[in-house]
Parts: sequence; structure tokens; C-alpha cells
Amino acid sequence: MDVSLVPADTSDDVRVRGHKVAVLPVGSYEQHGPHLPLATDTLVACAVARELADAYPVHLLPPVTIGCSHEHADWPGTVSISSVTLHAVVRDIADSLRRSGVGALVVVNGHGGNYVLGNVVQESSARGERLALFPAAEDWETARRRAGVVTSLLTDMHAGEIETSILLHAHPEWVRPGYEAADFVADDRRHLLSLGMSAYTASGVIGRPSLGSAEKGKELLASLADSFAECFALLTGVTVTVADGAGGDA
Repeated sequence: MDVSLVPADTSDDVRVRGHKVAVLPVGSYEQHGPHLPLATDTLVACAVARELADAYPVHLLPPVTIGCSHEHADWPGTVSISSVTLHAVVRDIADSLRRSGVGALVVVNGHGGNYVLGNVVQESSARGERLALFPAAEDWETARRRAGVVTSLLTDMHAGEIETSILLHAHPEWVRPGYEAADFVADDRRHLLSLGMSAYTASGVIGRPSLGSAEKGKELLASLADSFAECFALLTGVTVTVADGAGGDA
């Protein structure tokens, strides 16, 4: 793993800052066509989480790198855990944080197939715990428009314009040649959960990676950082704008 994905904090660093909101990137380890690595969703989640940590007073955690990728099982290299396991991992992390005085957790999800994360947040919130799932579809739509991403969220399903753009910006060394000619569209995927991805794409790509650019990736992340303000305020009651930086006291 790229060591830049792992926070370099010491215990003293965390104690001095005293942040009460933690950010947990959750990704996956699954095929992303021939041009993006198996770790793409983790890299995306980490890029988003790092952007948030640079702009808000939050405690950045290392990523959960394997998620629920069963629909990609036909491709070599894909590894999955069960939804029950992922549910338990996130719950355990939230419980551990609360014991150490960090009362709120934001789960930054990089993989659409991690459906259970919504259940974790829903159930925890009903118990009075402070959890949130970010980004929402609306946050991605706002970011897509701001960044000039041409492909709709429906079409840009996997290894397409958004993911390729974010990696071209945050980790260009991980993007392999060939994305310029890897476009494939399959908007009708109604039986995806039953049949898996291989029923809809031979390459593993569904989207238009040829339209990706580092500039779009940078703007996507900046937009998500702006959108996070509402989520942060919801958990803390504190209004922080990106311009305020990470110097707040939440």
C-alpha cells in the first residue's frame, strides 16, 4: 500500500488536536478494468477523506481496504468480505472511537457495492449514536456538474470518468495506458445483483474513462470538501467552511 494512505499521526498528535469527529475511508479490492488498479475504490475513498481532513477538524483514520465486491468475483484478484463482516468492522471501529472520546464517525465510502454501510449508519443513528455516510449521491451529482464531468452517474458506474479523473489527479502513477480507448456503456443493469458484472461488461469497465482528466479529479474532490460542511454541522452543531481550514475545535 502507498504509505501516504496511512496517517502518520502519533498518539500525542491526536491528543493535542482533540478532534471529536473521525473519518474512516472504506474501499474495496476489486477489478477496475485493465487501466485502474484493484485498489481503486480504496484510493478514491482515501483521496476524499484526505481532502476532508485538510479542510475540517477531523481525525483521519487508515482505510478499510476490502469490502463487498461479490459482483466482481469473475475477475482475478477481486477479494470480498461478507456484508455481516463489514457491518461488524465499522461498528467495532465506532465503538472503539467512542471509548477513546471521539463521539462521531463519518464513513467515506468508495465502493457502491458496500450497501451495508447505509444500514450501519441507519441503525446506529436510531440508537442515538452519531454516524454519517459520505458522499451521498447528491454530493456526487453536485461534484460531477462542478467538475464538468460529462458522463451521468448512471452511466459512470465503474472505472469510468469520475474514478479515472480522481486517480489521474491524486495517484497518476497508478493509472495505466489504455483508458483513452476503454469506454463501454451499459445503462440497463437491472439484474446486476443476480448475474454479476460479467453479464454486462467483458472488460470490467462501465463508463467513459476516455473523458477523465486530472483537472476534473481535482475539482471533484474540492466540490466534495465543500459539500461536507453540511454533514459536519449535522454531527457537531458547528458550522465550518473550507476556507476556515482544519483549525477548528470540533
